[in-house]
Amino acid sequence: MRILSALFCSLIITIPSVLCAADRAEWTQWRGPSRTCAITAAPWPETLDENSLVEMYRVPLQSSYSGPIVTADKVFVTETVDKEKEVVKALDRETGKELWSVEWPGAMTVPFFAASNGSWIRSTPIYDGQKLYVAGIVDELVALDGATGKEAWRIDFKKEFGTNGQTFGSVCSPLIDGGFLFVQTSGGLVKIDCSSGAIIWRSLKEEGGMMGGAFSSPVLSDVAGTRQLVVQTRARLCGVDAEKGTELWTIDIPSFRDMNILTPTVIGNRIFTSSYGGGATLYEIKKAAPGSATEFEATQVWKNTTEAYMSSPVVVDEKIYLHLRNKRFSCIDPQSGESLWRTTPFGDYWSIVSNGSKLLALDSAGDLLLINANPTEFSQLSSRHVSDASTWAHLAVADDQVFVRALDALIVYRWK
Repeated sequence: MRILSALFCSLIITIPSVLCAADRAEWTQWRGPSRTCAITAAPWPETLDENSLVEMYRVPLQSSYSGPIVTADKVFVTETVDKEKEVVKALDRETGKELWSVEWPGAMTVPFFAASNGSWIRSTPIYDGQKLYVAGIVDELVALDGATGKEAWRIDFKKEFGTNGQTFGSVCSPLIDGGFLFVQTSGGLVKIDCSSGAIIWRSLKEEGGMMGGAFSSPVLSDVAGTRQLVVQTRARLCGVDAEKGTELWTIDIPSFRDMNILTPTVIGNRIFTSSYGGGATLYEIKKAAPGSATEFEATQVWKNTTEAYMSSPVVVDEKIYLHLRNKRFSCIDPQSGESLWRTTPFGDYWSIVSNGSKLLALDSAGDLLLINANPTEFSQLSSRHVSDASTWAHLAVADDQVFVRALDALIVYRWK
């Protein structure tokens, strides 16, 4: 009878934990589940102190700008080791224990004027539930089995398209939809079959070189009644048919040395972007008149001198929250372009995640900030220094866990 009771109790304890594991929130791509950095989770506490946000573990790593990829039971991380090779690791989500590790030659040196940004892997991988897709710095895309790390296929875009690679390394973080992967490379925008690695089409063709290869990453959205890829190249903002690869609309985006870095922000049928030297602009996308060169057209709604740099914004309650090139944090009304408020300067870069009316921001100087998304004033609730090493990789949040990829470690926290 005691044995049966014990067995019954173990079932009660074990079955829910399995179900919970299967239902756990994930962060499997650049900027989270919707590529907007917006999540729906239990309300966050009002403070980041050690009683509210508890460190679970930290795993020492070498340099990378890739954001962590979080699945139900694993965390995938990358690193550039000894300036010679790229390493991908799978870690246990609860403990940080290494489950597998793979590596390959993959290193380059960026130009001297960009040396402060480092010569290590930049792109954030993507996971589709079976394979992890990793874009290395030298313009190669590698598909790995998520369970074992075994390589499924590899594409060297330089060989495929006869390009020189990207002077600043491959930056774009891939997007997956309907069994196909989309990524911007030195050859342009490419669609790839996830199962085989076969290239389906190539669009927005580029020839590589210093001005080739995007700094941005595409999004997929319903715009003007049509589901389309919204793509920021080095010099243009475009809509692309995801099935055929045809351009639906395009508009030039001026910037200093083609420094268009932000992920496009889609707000209904309008798209916001901001660039170094080019200011901020909101465009409206609508059907073009019969006989036009493209099916749609982009019309400027407003433009101002607000300059972002590398930090993509979040949208909360129809307001844009954006970290600027001058290191200030700002709230912008997308209807008018008016800056509702700006702060004093913070660090060089922020990655931001929204949950309801709260924002969690990771400053490149190693500080976490908890902020109320308040359009009338800047409202910081709490801050906490979490790393002496720089923290340029994108913050990830899944369920009650916060994942910080510092330049020298992965640090994982849990809300209490």
